Amino acid sequence: MKAVVLGATGLIGTSLIRHLADQTACTSVTSLSRRRQIANIDKVDEQVIDFDNLAAHAAHITGDVLFSTLGTTKAQAGSIAAQKIVDVDYQFNVAKIAADNKVPHYVLVSSSGANAASRNPYLKMKGELEDAVKQLPFERISILQPSLLLGPRQPARKGEVIGQFIMPLFTWLPGLRKYRPIHCDMVAKKMWRVCEDRSDAIATYRLDEIFDT
Repeated sequence: MKAVVLGATGLIGTSLIRHLADQTACTSVTSLSRRRQIANIDKVDEQVIDFDNLAAHAAHITGDVLFSTLGTTKAQAGSIAAQKIVDVDYQFNVAKIAADNKVPHYVLVSSSGANAASRNPYLKMKGELEDAVKQLPFERISILQPSLLLGPRQPARKGEVIGQFIMPLFTWLPGLRKYRPIHCDMVAKKMWRVCEDRSDAIATYRLDEIFDT
């Protein structure tokens, strides 16, 4: 299996790269990111790409599966509009090229509560991306919806660091369990599992199904 990982320098992307490199069935990994950060790892071809000129990188967006883990925050991007460019536009544009290149399987990391009709800007953009990629002609689309991610972020996000301690105290209350935190390594392992397991043409894995790896 030849894999492409979008957003390989992020929390899940970094974990996924390591996990893929350990899999015998995964023969090569192409990392697509905005900056070079990954240490030399066997089987990994690191490509720094210009998201405003994706046509120049189309030859690298090919293989058996595209894992899409790209994402940012409003604080990092500077505004909701700028965040949407990364979280929706960039991801959709890469997915479209992959579909045009006949990549058969697309695996997207979305979010618990993703809904294009949501009043929450973050959940709204995640839902919009899900709806958009479902229209692309992949043979299979697998969407994972984790909640707050645990793991070693660099740099650490203040709100998420606090959330890692506070959220577990509240997520056992009725209606909040679906938002309990999950470690990035568990999400990465599930992403690989959905490649090994045959599923419906379009499958969505919610939090309990990700924990059940």
